Amino acid sequence: MRSDALTGGGTRMTTTGGGTLTGNSVLTGGTPAPAGGTTNTATGSSVADNRGRAAIFDLDGTLLDSMGVWDQIDAEFLAKRGIAVPDDYMAKVSAMQFRQIAEYTIARFGLDDTPQALVEEWNEMAKRMYAHVVEPKPHAVAYLRELKESGAKLAVATTMLPDLRAPALAHAGMADLFDAVVGVDDAAGRGKEHPDVYLLAADTVGVDPAHCTVFEDLFVGMRSAKRAGMQVWGVHDDSSDHDWGRICALADGVLFDFADAPRSLR
Repeated sequence: MRSDALTGGGTRMTTTGGGTLTGNSVLTGGTPAPAGGTTNTATGSSVADNRGRAAIFDLDGTLLDSMGVWDQIDAEFLAKRGIAVPDDYMAKVSAMQFRQIAEYTIARFGLDDTPQALVEEWNEMAKRMYAHVVEPKPHAVAYLRELKESGAKLAVATTMLPDLRAPALAHAGMADLFDAVVGVDDAAGRGKEHPDVYLLAADTVGVDPAHCTVFEDLFVGMRSAKRAGMQVWGVHDDSSDHDWGRICALADGVLFDFADAPRSLR
C-alpha cells in the first residue's frame, strides 16, 4: 500500500562512504556544479541547464508527506476487524501493489474479504485523505519548479493507482509540473522490485536511462532504478529507517529536504 513518512529534522546530518556533506544532503562521489546555467528571475539564483536530462519521482514518502495517512488507514481498517497493526506490516507491504497487499493481508489475518473488496475500501479511505489532507514534503514544489525551469523533463513513477495519484497531485499543487505520470499499473503490473516503471517513465519523456535521476524513498525501488543505469537519490523517510544504511551505501546521494536536492542532473 505504499511507503511514506515525515522528513528528518532540519539539522540532521549524515555521512556516506566518504561523500561530501552539503546541508542535509550527502553527495556520494559528488554532483558537479552547474555550468553555463541561467538566472532565476524571481530569486536571482543560478539555474542549471538540465536540457536532455530527466528527474523521475516516487510519490508516497518522496514528494508527498503521507506516512500518517497510511498509518491511519491501516489502523482504522484493521481495528474494524479487531486486529492491531503488527510492527512489521508496513515494511512487508511497502513495495507491493494494492492487489498484492490485499492478497497478503487476507492470507496473513485470515480475512473473509475478497481482494477487490479490500482494494475498494482502501481506495475510498485514501481518496479522501489524498484529496484533502496530504501535503508535499518541504520545498518539494519549489524544487520541481526549478528543475522545470532548467529544462529537465519531470516524471512520476509510482505504485499509486490513478484514482489516488490524480487528486494527490492536484491537492499538492504539482499536477501541472510533470511531463509524464506513470504507475506500476501501466508497467504490466510489475512492482518496484523490477525496473519496468522507471524505464517506462524514461521512455515516456524521451530521455535515455543513463541521463535520468530517480528520487525514491524505497530501497527496492532504488536498487531497481540503479540496475537500469539511472542515478539514484535516496529521500529520507521514517518508514525507511530500517533500510537507511543500505540506502546510503547504494544511492548516489541522499537528502532530508528538497532544499538540498541536486540542482544539476547527470
